[in-house]
Amino acid sequence: MQALEEVTILITGSTDGLGERVATDLAGKGATILLHGRDPDKGRRVQAKIREATGSNRLQYFNADLSSLAEVGRLAASVADSCQRLDVLINNAGLGAGPDPRRRENSAEGFELRFAVNYLAPFLLTRRLLRLLCRTAEQVGQARIVNVASAAQRAIELDDVMLEKSYDGMRAYSQSKLAQVMFTFDLALELAGTGVTVNALHPASLMDTKMVREWFGTPRTTVDEGAPYVERLAVAKELDGVTGTYYDQDEPSLATDQAYDQKARRRLREMSLIWTGLGEAR
Repeated sequence: MQALEEVTILITGSTDGLGERVATDLAGKGATILLHGRDPDKGRRVQAKIREATGSNRLQYFNADLSSLAEVGRLAASVADSCQRLDVLINNAGLGAGPDPRRRENSAEGFELRFAVNYLAPFLLTRRLLRLLCRTAEQVGQARIVNVASAAQRAIELDDVMLEKSYDGMRAYSQSKLAQVMFTFDLALELAGTGVTVNALHPASLMDTKMVREWFGTPRTTVDEGAPYVERLAVAKELDGVTGTYYDQDEPSLATDQAYDQKARRRLREMSLIWTGLGEAR
């Protein structure tokens, strides 16, 4: 990875928790940071807070509710229109099991909410930004996609992905995180030779975030513990060219078995392309 002063990084969910910590750290090292959140007032406050903490004027805020695929599409278009380059995309935003794990919720388009926000939104955003990422890689030699997943993974019931037959919030969260890893492996193969790498990680367990406090109550770790592992995947020079890997913090690790099932990945990809309106399965 080139000098951080030359790098532009988009971080979803960067107005709170882990995303804010990563954004602050990388802004302090000179990177241009594209912040994302769903509350414009909070977004402006966090942008000012990071500017004050780091002295950086290389901050731009983008607003979008990732529970709406239409807004995800507009977010991608805004980033592509505003930026000449995108060196790193960090898909960090996500929802936990929710305050009432028995209560099933739907997204704007009618998808199970956790699957929509944690997986379909980054799937669509990433694909909409691939042209910009690939163009950046052609110009400077590389670009990176980092998917913030979790060790809490559970096999996807591909005949009932939206959990309409039987719902549990933890299951919904866990299968959405496995879907992120499956997407990571798939996309890494697709982008081989382009200079764009794709990796996923579990940064830390039960960090002190709004999501964990709402769902679990008492955190076990801090965002300061998880942030360095995200930042390493995003910018560390020793990871130039490394792709298609799932990390438990900084160690390559094994995901749940279904992540290595090519038929399952293909079926998930085919459904995802249709669900996100990206066209027929390919």
